[in-house]
Amino acid sequence: MKHVLTPLTAAILAACTTSTPPPFDDDGNPRTRPEADQCDADGVQYHVGHSATAEMGQTMLADSGARILRWVPPRTAVTMDFRPDRLTVSYDDDMTITRVTCG
Repeated sequence: MKHVLTPLTAAILAACTTSTPPPFDDDGNPRTRPEADQCDADGVQYHVGHSATAEMGQTMLADSGARILRWVPPRTAVTMDFRPDRLTVSYDDDMTITRVTCG
């Protein structure tokens, strides 16, 4: 039985390992580093108090470096899952931006 567990254990552990992708894709283009898509809300805080519009959202998305924009209407519950590439913008009943965060 001892000989059966050792190869089985090795196979399970091998399946759990991760590998680092090569620095270039199949076409020879450099891969984007994961941290390049991380959100930084510091540079978009001046939008608090502005009108919540689609154009404003696109501007904040570009300026923050995030890949995903999440609008949060008033009195809306949102998930607490952390996404380093997501910009979350809350607004009030008058469509005025009240809060800008990442995650």
